[in-house]
Amino acid sequence: MVDLLRGTTRLPSRALSRLSSPAHAPALVPSPRVPLAPARRPGTEGSVPAPEREAASATLDGAARHLLGLQSPDGWWKGHLETNVTMDAEDLLLRQFLGVRTEEDTAAKAKWIRSQQREDGTWANFYGGPGDLSTTVEAYVALRLAGDEPSAEHMASAAAFVVQNGGIEHTRVFTRIWLALFGLWSWEHLPAMPAELSLLPSSVPFSIYDFGCWARQTVVALTIVGAYRPVRPIGFAIDELRSGRSPEVTAPGLLNWKARFALLDRILHRYERLASRGFLRATLREAALAHAERWVVRRQEGDGSWGGIQPPWVYSIMALDLRGYSVEHPVMARALEGLEAFTRTEGDERSLEACQSPVWDTALATVALTDAGLAGDDPRLLRAGRWLLGEEVTSRGDWAIRRPELPAGGWAFEFANDNYPDNDDTAEVVLALRRLSPPNPADGAAIEVAVERAVTWVEGMASADGAWGAFDADNIRELLYELPFCDFGAVIDPPSADVTAHVVEMLAEERSANPVALARGVAWLRAQQEPDGAWYGRWGVNYLYGVGAAVPALVAAGAGPDDPALRRAIAFLHRHQNPDGGFGEDIRSYDDPSLRAMGASTASQTAWALLALVAAGEASSESARRAVGFLVSTQRPDGNWDEPYYTGTGFPGDFYINYHLYRLVFPVSALGRWCRAVGAPTIGAGFASDSVTEEFAR
Repeated sequence: MVDLLRGTTRLPSRALSRLSSPAHAPALVPSPRVPLAPARRPGTEGSVPAPEREAASATLDGAARHLLGLQSPDGWWKGHLETNVTMDAEDLLLRQFLGVRTEEDTAAKAKWIRSQQREDGTWANFYGGPGDLSTTVEAYVALRLAGDEPSAEHMASAAAFVVQNGGIEHTRVFTRIWLALFGLWSWEHLPAMPAELSLLPSSVPFSIYDFGCWARQTVVALTIVGAYRPVRPIGFAIDELRSGRSPEVTAPGLLNWKARFALLDRILHRYERLASRGFLRATLREAALAHAERWVVRRQEGDGSWGGIQPPWVYSIMALDLRGYSVEHPVMARALEGLEAFTRTEGDERSLEACQSPVWDTALATVALTDAGLAGDDPRLLRAGRWLLGEEVTSRGDWAIRRPELPAGGWAFEFANDNYPDNDDTAEVVLALRRLSPPNPADGAAIEVAVERAVTWVEGMASADGAWGAFDADNIRELLYELPFCDFGAVIDPPSADVTAHVVEMLAEERSANPVALARGVAWLRAQQEPDGAWYGRWGVNYLYGVGAAVPALVAAGAGPDDPALRRAIAFLHRHQNPDGGFGEDIRSYDDPSLRAMGASTASQTAWALLALVAAGEASSESARRAVGFLVSTQRPDGNWDEPYYTGTGFPGDFYINYHLYRLVFPVSALGRWCRAVGAPTIGAGFASDSVTEEFAR
């Protein structure tokens, strides 16, 4: 039988007010879980020279101090979430659409956009990546809005790239939607997205609930926008971005699904013309628009966002504007105020974060600091736990469509996203909370109750194959990718190896967890291992992220050091270590798997590899020692690491993220676990707080 160890958890603070009743308190408060023990290989202990261990300990000390210095007084951590300039370009275009754009704001955001232009005149989707056609077009139009003339050198070079790569005719659908809003593209030459789509029952194929939650929220809002087909002239043309080369169009027919959907799109375009007038407009179309409007309004979050992410946020604002909501309406006012909270100002530059990750960052930081040796009763960690408990989501969201009988309980990624908690965050929060040891038994009871809810929810969110996606169960209708408007980003949320691994690790460390759910998750994870020993990383780049998640999970679930799956994974890491001792993987491995685990070394990806090596009993191996050496030699004087490369993933192949805290939290975890494994000191007494009696639930 698999050994079920207990794991770490993240719990939000809102739970405390609901846990004051003695009826909720369990009789016993368990002791906190210890960090994950590696699978020991005989003869590896004590073989690392003292200077290496001392250097690693000093590096860990500096990194942990830096991490603690980033904590908010309220207990949370939040690293900058860096993406590409489409966020900023679309923010300016949104404000132009609403009539609220100011010259001061435009100048600050335009300066940021210009600062991100590459020497060849393009804008890329990630650091070191190639110029991207659609991103360059959106940045160019935003700069035209800011007053940059087409004749300017930086604009002319951008336009030349656009034309050489097919012009605006070959941009993605979403870019052409933005152009259509201002009369720079024809609505007739965009795929139809009828508002009636939102009326389809969830049991019907191609209902909105077949889409992943991020796509679902975007699609519903866009059906409203598409029904109105607004054109608000922007005051300039962009003929200099046209190539005159029309993209290939799928011929309508019945031979395959793409052709069938092309035929359906033609039919829907004719329907749109009928639905926009007369009896249909007054009845079915208006009913659909009213339904979609109510759906959108009900899903606005407390911080004014939709889903805590930019795409559904901006499209929902435009949809409600078209439905008659003024910018002074409470829903719209909250939405615009919320965007300000997602805006970073540095000097005279402003940029917009696509999302914010405080729950995820706080859980990772809590796990990392306890890996590093910080005591579970340290007031700084107790503040983090208190804040996490307050972020627990106990209301029902869209996930309940597929799991109507499942009780709520979990965490989301953001400050506010109660409609869409996710399995990944919930698993990591549970792991973090289990590291805490509050001195007050009632506070320990609060953790226990919140964890119990979370475990029940996560177990119930397993898909039919026994694995876990991020936000929904059984969200796997791949045929959606054949729809004409689905040419950008992931639109479904199938199970992934990295999310399943985090859930498996959490369930394995919860001794009371459902052994059947755990066994099915482990079996699925083993089956997903690729022939070369790696796992595909859905939410992190890429195969290194998959290995860094899967190996510790299998060890937590009882895999020994000689387990064939572990040996294949470790062999994969041995083969792909860089000459400098680090590990790195280029984002383009999503498009070209031959690039797996190949790229410039980064702190975060090196840490993922080191976590796997330590978990598999390889802490004293040459590979692990060289990885530690890389982290030691590249650490900055302030304890952090430089990492311009993007190692987070939004949509594989399309949208990537540089989580600025990844370069710190994962090395702290990895170095802490490595130091424990080889007998090196972890962080010392200097980290002890003056007071360990702070009220956890205050």
